[in-house]
Amino acid sequence: MINSSMIAIIDFGSQYTKLIARRIREKNVYSEIFSYKTDIEILKNPKIKAIILSGGPSSVYNNKSPKINWILKEINKPILGICYGMQLIIQQWGGKIDSKGNGEYGLAKVSIKNESQIFKNLKKETDVWMSHGDQVFKLNTDWNKIALSDNNIIAGIQHKNLPIYGLQFHPEVNHTIEGETILDNFLFNISNCEKKWTSENFIDKSIIKIRNKVKKNHVLCAISGGVDSAVVAVLLHKAIGNQLSCVFIDHGFLRNNEVAEVLSSLKNGIGININVYDYSNIFLKKITNINDPEQKRKIIGEQFIRAFEEISEKVGNYKFLAQGTLYPDIIESGGIEDGVSDTIKSHHNVGGLPDNIKFELIEPVKDLFKDEVRKVGKELNIPNFILNRHPFPGPGLAIRILGKINKRKINILKSADEIFIKILRETNEYEKIWQAFCVLIPSKTVGVMGDARTYENIIALRAVTSLDGMTADWYKMPYDILNKVSSEIINNVNGVNRVVYDITTKPPGTIEWE
Repeated sequence: MINSSMIAIIDFGSQYTKLIARRIREKNVYSEIFSYKTDIEILKNPKIKAIILSGGPSSVYNNKSPKINWILKEINKPILGICYGMQLIIQQWGGKIDSKGNGEYGLAKVSIKNESQIFKNLKKETDVWMSHGDQVFKLNTDWNKIALSDNNIIAGIQHKNLPIYGLQFHPEVNHTIEGETILDNFLFNISNCEKKWTSENFIDKSIIKIRNKVKKNHVLCAISGGVDSAVVAVLLHKAIGNQLSCVFIDHGFLRNNEVAEVLSSLKNGIGININVYDYSNIFLKKITNINDPEQKRKIIGEQFIRAFEEISEKVGNYKFLAQGTLYPDIIESGGIEDGVSDTIKSHHNVGGLPDNIKFELIEPVKDLFKDEVRKVGKELNIPNFILNRHPFPGPGLAIRILGKINKRKINILKSADEIFIKILRETNEYEKIWQAFCVLIPSKTVGVMGDARTYENIIALRAVTSLDGMTADWYKMPYDILNKVSSEIINNVNGVNRVVYDITTKPPGTIEWE
């Protein structure tokens, strides 16, 4: 998807690549991440106003490190290289990059040595975030040093004649105090971008795209009860009206009363009728005795498609299937073609899909982050009780039960999760948290209940704060609430004698355990 006033971010595997994309979108400029193998002809598209080369864990002088296959000065657009991206620029111009065995990591001070548009309105000395082991030892005569770190290492460069800049530090990270100003300078003063990336424009363009693609055909829309599929359903309903049929598949891994709550909230909240189909026995049979979480996701992804195909044949042979795939789903499932970032996990609606699908997919929000989807939802007048609902994974409780699954484990987790969420709502903590849930750990521990020895399962509580799910911090839950949750779960859920609280951030962990 290429919009007007777009920034292309070339990914070299940095942990901050997605953060660059977010920072730019927050400024109402559309950004998209591309593989470092992307052809120059794609990047020459006039709608791409500028290019950012991301950081990365490799050394540019390593033969196996990721390299672009085109010459930077041939692109004829503003370019900003960050960390590894800057070093790649210098290498193409015949400069020297090497390592002294000690890099710069964390907070550092940088001094501005020469005037430059990229540093317009910056102080002469500023705090930045460094994360590099290699450094610049020699610059070609085409370049000016524009900043030095307090270790006298080159921290900023500018081409003397072309709008090409390099920064050894990360302007996209909050710890870089004037990073916002640097990005503003590059986007608006150097690249002349326009602030046209808004939720209103997204809705108008999406409706046109949907109509052009669907024409007179009919669409099945997969409803999960979350904000993503709700936004997709409303967008499609606005675009094609009664050519849309919404379907909710009960796969048996839902929370207590999930089906009734979803149907009630969506029908009352957005006025769309939904047909429910119970496939719980089939899903459970397919996944019983499966240990590996990737295999679980792929089995569930395939069975979803097979269920939709079966439903389609029964009710009218639909050509299209719509689903609420998000940009983080694509990134984490390794969906950036030829990218260098690892596949973190296959999402059931991306990496978990089978190859042979009878439908054409419609994914209107696949270029959005979660918070952007919520903004679109607000513009579509979707009620807050749907927009603010915690995310719930497509595979449901199947990836919150570690290891093999059976009905008893599902019932244990359903009961524990219901207690946890109920207490969060009663104590007004629910709205402060981005996502909260329970995980069933099948490793048993010794306990004492009623003077008798017990040997039962562990429930882990997980609660995080986040904007988009790409990064997350564990929620600092008040002790009295943790105490209440633990007590109620142990006293009311047979099969549990221990409750623990997960205090892992993302990264290094993921939000879900599987």
